[in-house]
Amino acid sequence: MNDKPRLLILGAHPDDAEYAAGGLATRYRQLDKEVKMVSVTDGSAGHHQRSPEELIPLRRKEAAAAGAVIGATYETWDFSDGKLQPTLEVRDRIIAEIREYQPDLVLTHRPFDYHPDHRAVGQCVQDASYMVTVPHIVPTVPALRKDPVVAYLPDLFRRPVPLRLDVVLDVAAELRTISQMLACHRSQLFEWLAYEGGILETVPDAEDEKLDWVETWVGNHIRPRADRFRDGLITRLGPEQGGQIEFIEMFEISEYAAQPDAANLSLLFPQALPVGCH
Repeated sequence: MNDKPRLLILGAHPDDAEYAAGGLATRYRQLDKEVKMVSVTDGSAGHHQRSPEELIPLRRKEAAAAGAVIGATYETWDFSDGKLQPTLEVRDRIIAEIREYQPDLVLTHRPFDYHPDHRAVGQCVQDASYMVTVPHIVPTVPALRKDPVVAYLPDLFRRPVPLRLDVVLDVAAELRTISQMLACHRSQLFEWLAYEGGILETVPDAEDEKLDWVETWVGNHIRPRADRFRDGLITRLGPEQGGQIEFIEMFEISEYAAQPDAANLSLLFPQALPVGCH
């Protein structure tokens, strides 16, 4: 494996990548490693007032700005938000992307998720994991000789099985940068998600107060990850560190793609905590 592995994050929507793995993406860029974030859908459904026609170019612009915060590429595809299915068309596009970008690590949603778009992307990446090496599938792009490592993004769902703690990062130091990236998604954080969460009235009018508001929002949404897996963190890290850690990103290594050894894991997940059970 290259000493500077390449990271590809395949999310369903603009803002999924940085919300779930912004800390890891930040570390990659700090180490001068390449990062590409992809939104498989166009984000056209994510608003209560703005029309889909207005949202598509707006969310593409917001995503590009979010990637620029850490110097990462951010690409938004044209599949319709809220209508994504695990079709051959989507799978073939993902196969082509993995082959063209040649990542060492691919992150995506688990196929178990509240959002059908998330499930569709996760299923397509799972189905693409072997097919990226098959030359007659998507023959317009040369096949890879070996699979990349694929890992699942953080989630708290329990059915049919909960996420397995293969890799854990303490991302407290990256919280501000994650917030800066998410703050670029203005139509989402300050409008749609605030509306959905019933907290529109708390969004500050002053621009210089908005980033602090986002950091509070991010903290409130990331903190439950550590709380959910507290017993496992204490078991693996001890009562002091495991009991005090507050902000984490955790990942499960997919068994459908390449299986990393300990040395490769340390390259793929810089400064990961010693909790892996894979």
